[in-house]
Amino acid sequence: NSKNEGAENMPIEFDIKITAKDMYRFNMHHAYTGFQGIFATVIGIGVLTVAALTYGKVETVYTMLYILFGVLFLVYMPVSLWMRSKRQMLVSPVLKETLHYSMDEKGIHVAVNDQTGDLEWNMIYKMISTKSNLLIYSSRVNAYVIPLAQLGGWYGEIKALAGRKLEKYRLRLK
Repeated sequence: NSKNEGAENMPIEFDIKITAKDMYRFNMHHAYTGFQGIFATVIGIGVLTVAALTYGKVETVYTMLYILFGVLFLVYMPVSLWMRSKRQMLVSPVLKETLHYSMDEKGIHVAVNDQTGDLEWNMIYKMISTKSNLLIYSSRVNAYVIPLAQLGGWYGEIKALAGRKLEKYRLRLK
């Protein structure tokens, strides 16, 4: 009997322990799939290209400034997102704990210590899978981050359940 085979009403249950690395991957995905991340990357590459094209044609100080600004645009966001991820893990008591997830036909239920939260399927903004995480967005910017490595083989069942409960435009699952 494989997990949940033929039992659509049985909940899918698993525990997740979020790390700063998981949070960083979420923040990077969120930043670099939006306008700000794309813009910073394009500007950074553009400024470094200008530095290369004008090398020897302008004063050295200008070339150095182009290189500095290009590197800042390309490096600043990943470094600041790493710092933000570390800070989120330090200040959030919930993120320090193991989260217990239960998914069923009604929605997604999360419990940590004595706190619980329910997210009905019609309240899910979108569900995305990346190389490392399953992201369940409750709004445009807030998401439950579920590391795929911790799902213990439940991904296929979660994908099938989400496929039944969410409109196609809300799903981007691999």
